[in-house]
Amino acid sequence: MKIKVAQFGLGPIGIETLKLAATKPWIEIVGGVDIDPAKIGKSLTEVTGIKGLEKRKIYSSFDALCKNVKPHLVLHTAVSRMKTVVPQLEPIVKAGVSVVSSCEELLFPQLKNPALAKKFDALCRKHGARVLGTGVNPGFVMDTLAICLTGVCRSVEKIEVERVVNASLRREPLQRKIGSGLPPDEFRKLFKEEKMGHVGLVESIALIAHVLGWKIGAINETCEPMIAPKKIKTAFLEVPKGLCCGIHHRAEASDSQKILTLDLKMYLDAKDPRDAVKITGDPAINAILHGGVHGDRATVAALVNAVPVVLKAPAGLLLMTDIPVPRVG
Repeated sequence: MKIKVAQFGLGPIGIETLKLAATKPWIEIVGGVDIDPAKIGKSLTEVTGIKGLEKRKIYSSFDALCKNVKPHLVLHTAVSRMKTVVPQLEPIVKAGVSVVSSCEELLFPQLKNPALAKKFDALCRKHGARVLGTGVNPGFVMDTLAICLTGVCRSVEKIEVERVVNASLRREPLQRKIGSGLPPDEFRKLFKEEKMGHVGLVESIALIAHVLGWKIGAINETCEPMIAPKKIKTAFLEVPKGLCCGIHHRAEASDSQKILTLDLKMYLDAKDPRDAVKITGDPAINAILHGGVHGDRATVAALVNAVPVVLKAPAGLLLMTDIPVPRVG
C-alpha cells in the first residue's frame, strides 16, 4: 500500500520536497496546504509543475484538506520555531496523522521549550501520531553524523564539528536570512530578535550531549556577521563591500573535561566549502566531506527519506536518534 502524503508549506523547499516525493513509487501525494491566497484552490501541478497532480488541490488549512482526503503523513516545511510550529501541527496530530518537519527547533525541542515539548509529546502519544524534526542542518551534518561516528569509538573526550557553506549556491530566502546586504550592526540586532540568521545550532549541540549522556552546562552561543571584502553578486542579489555577506555562528558546551564545539560559517562566495567532524577519543576520527553537503537538496532528501522509518516508530515527539538511520529509498 502506498503512503498517502500531503505537503504543508509550498515555498521553495516545500515545492522541491514535493518534486522528490513524486518520484517515489511508494508515495501517493494527496494534496497541499499553504496560507498564500494566490495558491489556495490551485492544483499542485499548477504550482509545482509536477505532472499527474492536476486533481490534487492546495487548501488553506489541514482541516480543509482532511474534508477531502486524509493523509498518513504530512511533510511540513513552514516555520523554524517551536512556539510557532506546535499550533500548526496540533490539528494534524489530533487527526492521528504523523509529521516530518524541517522546523529547526523540533530537532531537540526539550532545550528551549521543555514544558511545551512534554505536552506535545503526550498529545502525539494520545492520538497515535509521530512528529520528527529533521533536515541537513540541523538534522544530519552537525549532529546525527557526529553521533554515528562515535559508534566506533571506545571513548570520546571532545567533538568538534565544522561546516563551511558557500551561500552563493543556495536559494534566495537563505541568502537573505543570513543577512546578505545588511549593515553589520543591523544584522546583530535582528539576530538577537530571532529575525535573522541560522536556527538550530544550539539544538544540534544539545542533541549530541543528550545522546552521549553528557551533562553539559550552559551553551555558549555567538553569531557574528561575515563582511564582504569586495562587491559580491549572486543570481538573486548584490552586496557592496563592507556589508554583511553571511554569518559565523558558533556554539560550545562542556561536561567536566568533555567538550563540544560546533562552528558554522555560511556566507556568499565562501572558499573551500566542507563538512568536518573531528573526534578526540579512542580511536580518534577526523572526517571531512569535501565540498560539503548541499543544504537545500539534502534537506529535501532528509525529509522524504525519513517518511517510512517515522511511520514504523512508536507514537510521540521523536528525535533523530529514536529512529533507524534513514536511507534513500
